[in-house]
Amino acid sequence: MSHEYCDSSLILSLPDDVFAIVVQFLLPRDVCNLGLCCRGLNSLVASEKIWLTQCNVLGIVPLKDLVEWRKGVSSYKALGRFLMSVQPLIGIWVHQNPELGNVVYVMPGFISVVGCRIIPQELGPMGIDEGHILWASVFEVIGDFDGSPTFLLHGRERGINYIYPGLVKTIEKSCNLLLLEVDPGLQKNLGTLLQSKTIAHHSGVELLRNNCRSNSNLSTSLRVSSEAIVPFSKLAFTDRRKLLEVTTCQIRQKVPDTVIRPLFPRLRDDEDGFRKDLVLLWERRSVLSQMFNLGYSQIDYKASAQEEVSLKQLGVDDIRKSLVCSRPMRNPLPEEEDRAQCTKRKNLGGYFWNSLKQILRRSNSVNERHSNSKKLTSSSDIRHARLQEFVRSSDTMRLALNASTVKLSSYRAWPNMHDNRFALYKLPLRVPREDQEFAGLWGGTFGWPPGKPSEDKPGKALFFLLLSYEEAQEQQLLIATKILEGTHYVLHPNGSAMFVVNINEPSSEPFPWDTDADSNPVDIKDAFIGEGIASGYGFRYPGSKPGSLFVFQNGAIAFIWKESRAILTLQRLNLQELLKRGERVPSLPPVANFSYLTKSYSNVFAGFPSPSNSLPSSSTGHSSTGEDPCPFLCR
Repeated sequence: MSHEYCDSSLILSLPDDVFAIVVQFLLPRDVCNLGLCCRGLNSLVASEKIWLTQCNVLGIVPLKDLVEWRKGVSSYKALGRFLMSVQPLIGIWVHQNPELGNVVYVMPGFISVVGCRIIPQELGPMGIDEGHILWASVFEVIGDFDGSPTFLLHGRERGINYIYPGLVKTIEKSCNLLLLEVDPGLQKNLGTLLQSKTIAHHSGVELLRNNCRSNSNLSTSLRVSSEAIVPFSKLAFTDRRKLLEVTTCQIRQKVPDTVIRPLFPRLRDDEDGFRKDLVLLWERRSVLSQMFNLGYSQIDYKASAQEEVSLKQLGVDDIRKSLVCSRPMRNPLPEEEDRAQCTKRKNLGGYFWNSLKQILRRSNSVNERHSNSKKLTSSSDIRHARLQEFVRSSDTMRLALNASTVKLSSYRAWPNMHDNRFALYKLPLRVPREDQEFAGLWGGTFGWPPGKPSEDKPGKALFFLLLSYEEAQEQQLLIATKILEGTHYVLHPNGSAMFVVNINEPSSEPFPWDTDADSNPVDIKDAFIGEGIASGYGFRYPGSKPGSLFVFQNGAIAFIWKESRAILTLQRLNLQELLKRGERVPSLPPVANFSYLTKSYSNVFAGFPSPSNSLPSSSTGHSSTGEDPCPFLCR
């Protein structure tokens, strides 16, 4: 067989529009590899039109919005780099505590993705469709000019809104765990070595002779440093909490009035409002850019010469035992001194170092008492790294968002979670298909007619349920897992199955009502036999009682308990649209805002006055620890 020579002339002769259609079936990495073939293809795949197509294929934002986003980055290729990096973050994230719900939905913002916490709440008189869903901002990941991501944690302290800039670690494609961490930087001497020996010089040929030994030394230094740095996850919970509190206290930046603006534009059905929102979003982005350029996102706590104190001299044997679980620390500086602190950035390192020394010295005195009492240390304690080792391993500390993939066990679509990790867990949101048409997120309330208040009860608790399928004993089960509950006090555990239905077994039970809220006849499409949750809180796996799931012609569903005739009506939700029509409320303090780890059976996220919603006060509830369930809202 003769060798057949092929060149790229045929591809290069294609019009740009046609070539853009062709490459939309390629992955971005394949498009980049195509550009390595020859100069002609390299120039062709670098065109804006090609990367606009790639951005549009991702389906994160509509084409019209991509055009607006492009104005804030250097190119569509840079925009595509950002969109591909943050795509795994989009979706529903949860935590077990508090039991009423800790649901964070990550959605597109403006050249960013925004984490929004859905507040447990009651529905107003207009129901889900027309009502204003309450939400609070948790964090943002913003795309820089070159497409690299920047992390911003949101929080509110003493009635003032702050942002806490940080680092975005590598976001894994299949990430299911979102962690808030403190990231230690490389030591200064190693950073200098790295800079001097790895930056490309214009006279690179002259360095060729001496590079072998230098690179060998550098590799050894990097390996030693990598081994020396203690991972944040190896610290005890109390150490991690204190580090997060001290770090956020020092890197925080007060949010100017010009930044307290929309985090995303409203729906395009209000075109005038949409355009006004874009103007505000551009102003907000400009102010944030200036804040990033002028402020610090990391703490250089060994910068001050008078603070160069060796941790070894402190003689700390067991730091963890002194850091008992307590409420988040308040800012120890008076407000006047605090404002001076923000204007004098050079003092940040010294103050941070002083804070750490106080923690370490307090730990030392406590450890001496423990040593005198000769108490034994458990095996689980021994596995934790010491705080002094973590602090000693680097010169800088930064807030960090870590999106990783871990192996998680689950029960009926609800992951088993750690109670002592500042983490959010991603729920797999399945796309409905022909054999699993009910999969996805649903929302609704108890009572008939659906979503409408009655005279004796003006507001009805909003429930969010995640419907998924599971095969068991050759039966296809539809499981409705509760992820949000809007009652005053928890009735059902987080992650409990509100009902389980056998899709293969039809029900002969009649629907109890003939008409809906508008006096229209009820049209039932299908009915299936199932079991609904029977007991309230008190145990993780409550009992169940028989019932039936009814499917309406308009796509809504309802589960009815046979004995009590209680009915839970549900409809599909589009959270992006609900949040864009919704109402933003203040956030919690930063660390608790990311993940509220205190176990509570009352609504710790409510307590904010709202003109359109009636919210229960958090002061009426209680927690399992006997403390105020929400000390942050009463400051």
